[in-house]
Amino acid sequence: MDFTPTPEQTAARELAAEIFGDLSTPERLADCGGGTDAELWKALCTAGLPGAVAETGLLGLVLMLEEQGRTTAQVPFAASCVYGLLAVGAHGDADQRARLLPAFRDGAAIATGAFPARPGGVRAAPSADGTGRLTGSVPVVPWLRAATHVLVPDGTTRTLWLLRTDAPGVRRDPVETTAPWSSARLALDDAPAERLGPDVAECVGSDVAAPHSPASRRPYADVLATARIAFAGLQAGVCAGSLARAVSHTTTREQFGRPLSTHQGVLLRAADAYMDTEAIRLTAYEAAWRRDAGLNAGEQALTAAWWAAEAGTRVVHTGQHLHGGIGADVEHPVHRHFLWGRQLAGYLGSGAEVLEELGQLLMSREARDLHNRQEATP
Repeated sequence: MDFTPTPEQTAARELAAEIFGDLSTPERLADCGGGTDAELWKALCTAGLPGAVAETGLLGLVLMLEEQGRTTAQVPFAASCVYGLLAVGAHGDADQRARLLPAFRDGAAIATGAFPARPGGVRAAPSADGTGRLTGSVPVVPWLRAATHVLVPDGTTRTLWLLRTDAPGVRRDPVETTAPWSSARLALDDAPAERLGPDVAECVGSDVAAPHSPASRRPYADVLATARIAFAGLQAGVCAGSLARAVSHTTTREQFGRPLSTHQGVLLRAADAYMDTEAIRLTAYEAAWRRDAGLNAGEQALTAAWWAAEAGTRVVHTGQHLHGGIGADVEHPVHRHFLWGRQLAGYLGSGAEVLEELGQLLMSREARDLHNRQEATP
């Protein structure tokens, strides 16, 4: 494994860091409220960063999302890249790629996803021509208020459907969540949609791999794994930003005549938070690298998601605690990291849910390997 960024990935990361650092300031974030920062999104798209994901791969996206997380910038960067660019690029047919990808690249279209699938949430009535009608609801979809397209999995078959948010039968009811992600409740009443990827009956295999490999014919599993990796990278940035603020505060704030950072208890908490942040970053890098390399990334995606949920929660709590009383001030910048960290910890599955899913995956693989060994025994 070699996680050394390519020149293209390094350039994309540096440009992202510059744009987020210049435009996603605490003052601008306060003005945004719970909505999307349209000016920042326009700047990112003008710089070509969403479109660069096609060249930098998932690892490049993770590197850029780290920079977003450091500033908790309110743009649907992860959602639009995962559920739009990467999903359509991997599982769309030639017509869908030609029709949809240019708009996702330049930011004219914004995608989000109603993930993960929940039994009974959305039901699809498919047609032979690859279109269908969707009925049902999803309680919370991040960035839905800003999206032009939403990727929706059937709650039973997990077939993927892409629909426009302005289509008839689609209703978006604003929902305020822990983090200001411009979320909304998605309600569908016989809404028209187009299928992304093959029908579930055509899918084979159970592992998640890179696009265009045989395993990628399981679109739902691939998109969910990609989302977990991307949002784990975002969580690494959120944690790094929280810890950086805590370090700055404890080295300048004095107690009993010396900086807080010289107290052993503070040092130990900060050291643990640093190790947790590095664990989130490393597991996200490994999962992204494996997917870009065409290797199985199912287990690694779940591992990264578990670290993002469990360790991410610890880190943002530490960042808030090390600020003392001002950490509880909802207008203080570190409180945003706390809210984002908590939101990311529950998105796409809590730590317990992800751990259970990982255990089931490992057990099924062990059972399959045992069966293959028995079949090979004379």
